[in-house]
Amino acid sequence: MTDRLMLLDSASLYFRAFYGVPDKVRSPDGTPVNAVRGLLDIITKLVTIYEPTHLVACWDDDWRPQWRVDLIPSYKAHRVAEQVATGPDVEEVPDPLETQVPIIRDALAAFGLAVVGAPEHEADDVIATLATTAAIPVDIVTGDRDLFQLVDDARDVRVIYTARGMSNLEVVTDEVVVAKYGVLPIQYADFATLRGDSSDGLPGVAGIGEKSAATLLAAHGDLTGIAAAAAAGTGMSAGVAAKLTAAHDYLAVAPTVVKVVTDLELAVGDTRLHPLDAQQKADADALATRWGLGAAVERLAAALERTA
Repeated sequence: MTDRLMLLDSASLYFRAFYGVPDKVRSPDGTPVNAVRGLLDIITKLVTIYEPTHLVACWDDDWRPQWRVDLIPSYKAHRVAEQVATGPDVEEVPDPLETQVPIIRDALAAFGLAVVGAPEHEADDVIATLATTAAIPVDIVTGDRDLFQLVDDARDVRVIYTARGMSNLEVVTDEVVVAKYGVLPIQYADFATLRGDSSDGLPGVAGIGEKSAATLLAAHGDLTGIAAAAAAGTGMSAGVAAKLTAAHDYLAVAPTVVKVVTDLELAVGDTRLHPLDAQQKADADALATRWGLGAAVERLAAALERTA
């Protein structure tokens, strides 16, 4: 089996599992475990289809880093449930899901799956660092198109895109990004900066949509080239130049917010997948009994058995 690293955007996947599996799925004591069961089945499917040899569940140690908020205050502001002065803001998460997150962490530990986060950074930044420093091919599993900026055919870095559901997974390569948006993956962060993204609270440049952003990047390469052309009044209409000029303050800071961090110091540990050892089998069995997850635990254990 050829070595291949799979990086999971963990929160993206457990939110998908929570909404995709009925909440009537509960433990013997009545605790909802639909997200736990759904995530275990998602991992089973991914391991079975794409056959990674290594896997990391990348974690949001800080889902809304203050340094990003300082640059763009609206960043993810609509998802804040409670502001915290001394630490990360509390994200708006349904109560039945919030109670399952510790169980998810226990489940990942029981199967010996690596979980990696970084203080003051999002899972996206962990993914970016691991993807750009990996010595083997990489599959990034996410429903977040911001990570298209990491796609790189030359290094065999792909995104397994989940936005259309686990039954309609899409393998995103350079060709797919170009076909969808008219830009190269290396241009995607600049494209997203220009276009904006309401799901992340990024306003974009007023009056510049996807087509205009792609046209500008095709003509001028990147935001630096676009800004230079706007200042010189060449290569674009006066109206477009005026829109870019009006967005000068936003464009000065937004790229730092949109571009993922690729140079974090991470404590990673062993990421290789392997069949469960005796202790892990005992832990997985205890997990299955306590939370009523027998079938899902058995399926993932069987998938890991095939990685030997």
